[in-house]
Amino acid sequence: MKLRHIAIASVLALGVGTALPVLAQAASAPASAANAAKPAKRAAPQAAKFVIEQRAMDLLKATSARLAAAKSMSFTALVTEEYPSRYGPPVAYPVRYDVTMQRPDKLKVLQSGAGPTSEFYYDGKAMMAFAPAENLVAEAVAPPSVDAALKTAFDLAAIYYPFTDLLVADPFAALTDGTMLAFYVGPSGAVGGVNTEMVAWANRDVFLQIWIGADDKLPRRIRAIYSADPAQLRHDMELSNWQIDGAIPAQAFASEKAQAAKRMAFAKPVMPPRQGVKPLVRKQPAQPAAGASQAAQ
Repeated sequence: MKLRHIAIASVLALGVGTALPVLAQAASAPASAANAAKPAKRAAPQAAKFVIEQRAMDLLKATSARLAAAKSMSFTALVTEEYPSRYGPPVAYPVRYDVTMQRPDKLKVLQSGAGPTSEFYYDGKAMMAFAPAENLVAEAVAPPSVDAALKTAFDLAAIYYPFTDLLVADPFAALTDGTMLAFYVGPSGAVGGVNTEMVAWANRDVFLQIWIGADDKLPRRIRAIYSADPAQLRHDMELSNWQIDGAIPAQAFASEKAQAAKRMAFAKPVMPPRQGVKPLVRKQPAQPAAGASQAAQ
């Protein structure tokens, strides 16, 4: 702040008569004094260095080991995705997933909330994507493991779940693929009513914040921002109702309603052409087939 500004401030604080000597001194002050009073220019901030803290990696390893050791598990994932709107601020869509898994070859996912309700069943022999409202089911022969079934569902029908990395046989490899940054943030008691420890992690594609239970080492919340997204939209997943190695009835991984539903193709969804819009290709386009992910998403 310049001396002249200091003098004017004194006038306001002490009165004009008292401040006159100060004004006079400011007027006759040497230029060097005025220059000395100027604030120094701030140095340009240095780019933060990427670090990989062992404490953060140890927490990721601990939660991965807890998940990998589980013979069975069930949990609820409340996923809130942000999508851009024409008005500027993003719009959030919450989706609930109730998940039940038994290693090595059984999985059930019940999806509700924003968008259509859907159910996914896998029993080691077949996998089914069921849309109850439409009474449609897509069924396919499945490989003999949860990992392979999830990959097949994605490859054939674009079915993907945001908690996939928690279900695979090696969660640590999935959660730390391409690690460029990992650091410990600190404790928090505000997630799911349990004490947690928060870790920040990133690779070239995504920046994650992960809240891990301080006692049970189970993941309680995961928040993601993707580097390729110019809007930096947030993807948030809260994990609750954890049951590890609990008894699961055999019939949990099947559905009589799904078995009796009308069949549809287990394939990626194909959007039908809009009326009045000509296809880009000259040849007659094939008749679009309904996709399984319309039942599972």
